[in-house]
Amino acid sequence: MNYANTENWRCTMFNIKNYFCLALLLPFSAMAQQKEVLSLPEIIQKIDSSNIVLKTYGLRAEGYRYSADAATAWMPPMVGLGTFMMPYPFQKTMDGSDKGSVMLRLEQEIPNAKKLQAKKNYIQSQGNIEKANRAVTLNDLKAQAKMQYFNWLTAARKINVIEANERILETMKKIEEVRYPYNQSQLGTVYRAEAEIQKNRNMLLVPQGDIAQAKAYLNSLMNRPGNIDFGIDTTFEPRFIAADGYDTASLATQRKDVLRMNESIRSMQLNIEAMKLERKPIFSIQYDHMSPLSSMMPQAFSVMGMMSIPIAPWSKKMYQSEIKSMQSNISAMESERTAMLQETQGMLYGMQAQIQTMQQRIKSMEQKVIPALQKTLDASFLSYQENKLTLTVVLDNWEALNMMQLDVLDERQKLFQTIVDYEKELFR
Repeated sequence: MNYANTENWRCTMFNIKNYFCLALLLPFSAMAQQKEVLSLPEIIQKIDSSNIVLKTYGLRAEGYRYSADAATAWMPPMVGLGTFMMPYPFQKTMDGSDKGSVMLRLEQEIPNAKKLQAKKNYIQSQGNIEKANRAVTLNDLKAQAKMQYFNWLTAARKINVIEANERILETMKKIEEVRYPYNQSQLGTVYRAEAEIQKNRNMLLVPQGDIAQAKAYLNSLMNRPGNIDFGIDTTFEPRFIAADGYDTASLATQRKDVLRMNESIRSMQLNIEAMKLERKPIFSIQYDHMSPLSSMMPQAFSVMGMMSIPIAPWSKKMYQSEIKSMQSNISAMESERTAMLQETQGMLYGMQAQIQTMQQRIKSMEQKVIPALQKTLDASFLSYQENKLTLTVVLDNWEALNMMQLDVLDERQKLFQTIVDYEKELFR
């Protein structure tokens, strides 16, 4: 008997220990299963650091840096071995000096240091263009991420509206089911309420699909598998902050596409400077050593310095035409830059006016139209509870309010799109 009691006590203590360990592990399990929540700045930071397309620009810029270092290298020396003044076979020679010599030749080109430096500066400028291209691409990716984030935000709010409206429909259906046995409602109204509930549930599929699409798109921008689950900050509210001014000078400092154009112009100017140095000569030195085949002849050598003549009429035409071509391209790009800044200036003024108009319209819908429709629904629902109105009238008022709430969210989504386009033009 005592042995049985001891065993029961041991079993009880073992169970208590298991329950205690399980209670300790439950919070850690819940923490492990907690969904990752990313804010918009966090997503943009991940895109900046992990996006594959952006990494390619850095690799190209690094490649230009190595090419610039290689531009200052000299050409390798040339070594040659051959014969010098050696007669053809079966030729009759008069004395030993006619046997010829074996010649060793060394030749080295001595480039102009200014030419090499000018070429290096030009190649390095190509890397700066790639860095500017990265900034332009990053701005495009940020705009895409913002739009997908705002689409997700709008879809989540639509789901909240639809689910809240479904609870109202469930209440109506229950009232109809209670009244039907007492002949205070018709069977058709019960089915009508059920149909509206199913119709409302079908409306959930659209925002749920929008969320799935936005999630997959954002994952791809962050260089992650598209099926990774995460959440967003649904309390975030996009705000419109107008710029202080739209003068072309400030726009030129903000827009990265203008920076890219400036870097392209600077690169062409450096190339012009490099082409101008083509009129400077290139030097080379040549050393020849002759070992005669006859012991009667002394060993001999020859040293020769050479210089190119790039100012010759048939050669200078090449770099002069290239210089004129690049000067014309620079003038065209400067005109294009001015036109782009003026176009952007007008576009930003128009977008600001459009955003302000949309904000006023949404404010009127939220503060006047929706409250009026809500009061209409509340009054009709009160009369319906008192059995003074039919369900059909209440459903019509409910549908009007539901559609208006969803329309406001659609208008907000359009507003968010316009804000994203505005910030994209400002390169924020």
